[in-house]
Amino acid sequence: MTTLDARSPIAAEAPDNYLTFRRGLLSWLLTLDHKRIGVMYLVAVLASFFVGGVMALLVRTKLLFPGEVTWMTAEQYNQAFTLHGAIMVFLVIIPSIPAALGNFVLPIMLGAKDVAFPRLNLFSFYLWLAGAACAVYSLLAGGFDTGWTFYTPYSTNTTLGGVIPVLVGVFILGFSSIFTGVNFIVTIHKLRPPGMTWFRMPLFLWALYATAVIQVLATPVLGITVALLVIERVFNIGIFDPSMGGDPVLFQHFFWFYSHPAVYIMILPGMGIISEIISVHSHRHIFGFRFIAFSSIAIAIFSFLVWGHHMFTSGQSPLMNVLFSAITFSVAIPSAVKVFNWLATLYKGSISLNTPMLYGLSFLFLFTIGGLTGIPLAVLSTDIHLHDTYFVVAHFHYVMMGSALIAMIGGLHHWWPKMFGVMYSEFWGRIACGLVFVGFNMTFFTQFMLGSQGMPRRYYSYDQIEGMAEAFKMYHHISTGGSYIMALGFVITGIYLLHSLFAGKKAPANPWGGASLEWQCTSPPPHDNFSKTPRVGDCYDFSAVRWDEKQEGYVVDTEAHTASTKNGKGH
Repeated sequence: MTTLDARSPIAAEAPDNYLTFRRGLLSWLLTLDHKRIGVMYLVAVLASFFVGGVMALLVRTKLLFPGEVTWMTAEQYNQAFTLHGAIMVFLVIIPSIPAALGNFVLPIMLGAKDVAFPRLNLFSFYLWLAGAACAVYSLLAGGFDTGWTFYTPYSTNTTLGGVIPVLVGVFILGFSSIFTGVNFIVTIHKLRPPGMTWFRMPLFLWALYATAVIQVLATPVLGITVALLVIERVFNIGIFDPSMGGDPVLFQHFFWFYSHPAVYIMILPGMGIISEIISVHSHRHIFGFRFIAFSSIAIAIFSFLVWGHHMFTSGQSPLMNVLFSAITFSVAIPSAVKVFNWLATLYKGSISLNTPMLYGLSFLFLFTIGGLTGIPLAVLSTDIHLHDTYFVVAHFHYVMMGSALIAMIGGLHHWWPKMFGVMYSEFWGRIACGLVFVGFNMTFFTQFMLGSQGMPRRYYSYDQIEGMAEAFKMYHHISTGGSYIMALGFVITGIYLLHSLFAGKKAPANPWGGASLEWQCTSPPPHDNFSKTPRVGDCYDFSAVRWDEKQEGYVVDTEAHTASTKNGKGH
């Protein structure tokens, strides 16, 4: 049985508080410790992930049967897939890495005691809870069935009473995202220790910085958009109503101007995690540091220029379609730069096939498929056929779940010993990763076949699609079977991670042999992260890392570490 001490994120905020409130809820609710706030975000995100996953399984189970079923009506099906999408996007994938893992890791990796604005950090968490509470209330108010995109005119005309509460919830969640982004930007600019230049900063921090810029610049557009939609529903003033001089396509422009950058709010931090996992678990200096760093900034810039590729069939001008198509192809360049450099890092590396690395390699495979299948959707001619089919569903899930969420789970395993001071079962970790990988590909690769043959997305029944019902049924059976396998993998993951908290082996400070600053403090970290200002060196120089028999873990020779950087071996 493991015990927790005052250095743990689950311990108190300061020694005096720890003695008074060490097992009290109040010490959590009022904490300003970034580590505890990160843990609270993590618990809330994982709880949301469970609910969103259940909704997904309900949708997949319904699609086992091509016609109507007695246990789920078409209206309930619409609400189930809407709830699944809204929860996964707004409550899980967007906050999972920046707000949960980022909050915990960023200050430690940076060599800081905390984020720049600890109170704003706690306020951001409570805003997230308030937004999530509004989403829950929307179910009690009658539910909503608009899809997670809330497209007009249906979202302005539907009679379900939960639409306004969930829009208010999304509005509040947007402020939480903005405040987190501001906090991260200021922290990275102002709280770096001596010697921590931009090019000695780990790539995960570069990714979080680029993400924070997108959060601050793009999220206000989402707030304005959902506010206009609420005003439209309440006052019926015709912003999106053509009969009153409005335009429903205007909503799509507003929504995707935020939501395509939001795709990179989800995927960019995941790319940063993969840079850390690939380098640390192959024990090799990251290849092309500056190219990977600048590609994160390039992706952030491109993200604001491609929203129109979601609207090729909306009637926008042919010239705009051509421009958006061309810019969409350009986004592939910085993404390909990252993949090339990750593969080059693996080449001749001393690869440890542990659980984090298996998730990292899974990311490379799944992200590549997600990127390549985006090409037909960026080509104007083929997008006409594939638009609003299951091909889009599969592509979206390969990028969002197969990439962003898989990276998050890999990062969770990578930093779990640092966060909680315990090791999990590598055996069950590998088993669960294999189940998730196989189940995911069974679930979504078959959907590329469905979409290419014309299966529309969001359909409750497909028995009336002439000549294709039997073929669709076969693919849906494979897809649903894969979803059950994937769910089993996630359940096993939850079990062994929870088990490790109570019976896991004590983790050393540096179990993987990492060279960045978070591996140079205890596991779990003390309240102020470091007892003295850390010495900054090349965060990917593994020549300064050696195994220590007494600690049963790796240690970093800080003298050699900083010397190698001064001698020109750094970035």
